[in-house]
Amino acid sequence: MRVANTPSKVPQVTLWFWAVKILATTLGETGGDALSMTLHLGYAASTLILLTLFGITLAVQVRSRHYHPLFYWAVVVATTTVGTTTSDLLDRTLGLGYPRSSLLLFGAVVAVLLVWKRVAGSIKVDHVTSRTDEIFYWLTILVSNTLGTALGDFAATTTGLGFEGAALVFAALIAVVAAIHLFTDVPPPVLFWVAYVLTRPLGATLGDTLTKPHAEGGLALGRIVSSLLIIAGMILVVAVSPGRVRVPVVDRSRRDRS
Repeated sequence: MRVANTPSKVPQVTLWFWAVKILATTLGETGGDALSMTLHLGYAASTLILLTLFGITLAVQVRSRHYHPLFYWAVVVATTTVGTTTSDLLDRTLGLGYPRSSLLLFGAVVAVLLVWKRVAGSIKVDHVTSRTDEIFYWLTILVSNTLGTALGDFAATTTGLGFEGAALVFAALIAVVAAIHLFTDVPPPVLFWVAYVLTRPLGATLGDTLTKPHAEGGLALGRIVSSLLIIAGMILVVAVSPGRVRVPVVDRSRRDRS
């Protein structure tokens, strides 16, 4: 048996992680809407542009040998922005509507996780080192952020909760997931991905609260100004958060013959 000090490509899942994730998802909403609506590029063109950005940031992340905050969170932001425009494309341009697109994307998230489990044998969330796990990790994030956008719009508009009401609902659901994690034996990877999906609609509704006009229940701060403020907040939180600690990993492929 050999112990390898293999560096992980993802951050440790802590309160700092979730704070940055919520900021990133909020930025995804304001940034995606800024591209498609404020700059009038439309959902299809914006989605293509942001998919290209996602591909570039993902290539940099995959080529890195260890966790790098700038590379990692750049990919997360890319997935949240492309998730925003893709969801809007499905819901509005293609006419699927929020309920149907949410069900479709939920099925896609479950399918990716099941294939990941079958191919890799386990689903990693806190210590990703292999190329296979990393690709499935980012694919799940991309689809889950798109799902989260659809859920946020569904809760805020279709159900009539409004942006602030929907944000409170998703914050409460995240608190329930945290309580389940603390007081039950539900597998952490399951709860991680449930929380990951829920933080996206929370960020989406917070982003809409910042940017929508007063008549629609928003603060009317503007999408570009809001995006710049959130970027500054992300940089600050990442700068003060603890770094990634290397965790020894047991390599069971080589047995100790002594």
